[in-house]
Amino acid sequence: MTETTVTPIRVLVVDDHTLFRRGLTALLSRDPRVQVVADAADAGEAQRRAHELQPDLILLDNHLPGVRGVDALAALHETAPHARILMLTVSEDEADLIAALRNGAAGYLLKTIEGDALISAIERAVKGESVIATEMTSKMVAAYLGSTPGTGATPLAQPSILATLSSREREILRGIAHGASNKEIGRELGIAETTVKVHVQNVLRKLNVSTRVHAAVIATEIGTF
Repeated sequence: MTETTVTPIRVLVVDDHTLFRRGLTALLSRDPRVQVVADAADAGEAQRRAHELQPDLILLDNHLPGVRGVDALAALHETAPHARILMLTVSEDEADLIAALRNGAAGYLLKTIEGDALISAIERAVKGESVIATEMTSKMVAAYLGSTPGTGATPLAQPSILATLSSREREILRGIAHGASNKEIGRELGIAETTVKVHVQNVLRKLNVSTRVHAAVIATEIGTF
């Protein structure tokens, strides 16, 4: 019987703390689903390595010397347009969270995350999902609803917007609002993961948003879920 070969996700680790960077690289390297292709200690080095290697995903700290991680996102996207970028930081500042999402980060994780959860988040991000640390969800919602000073956020939706969704799409949105992955939603509803993916795309289109994060905020704002 022929064994199925899984192509590992190629990851670039960016963090200015040498011990953390090496420890994270060692942790990720133990999992066959991930291959750390390089690491970098600042934004400039990260851009050079990203340009050279074109990784699938970049794990990016925010507190970097010179240029902060959230401010380096645009340049990294330009350098490696196909790479997904996950913030991995100690910062629980909602302003950093919103800046990261607005600048194109695929997710925002805290360094307190467990190893298995980090691997899962990397896989979900590469599949196109947005991943937000549970501890940051309430801050994200507050900021997008405009209750956090200085974010410039405004309410996103009215309850009538749900009228555009089918009953199945409302179930999908409920799963998104609860932070479930496509696989988890499929298991809950008894449908294929690929079918869930199609429904998610339809939900995002009907809500006129580009990410699952925004869809979850709309669901939370309306209060239906």
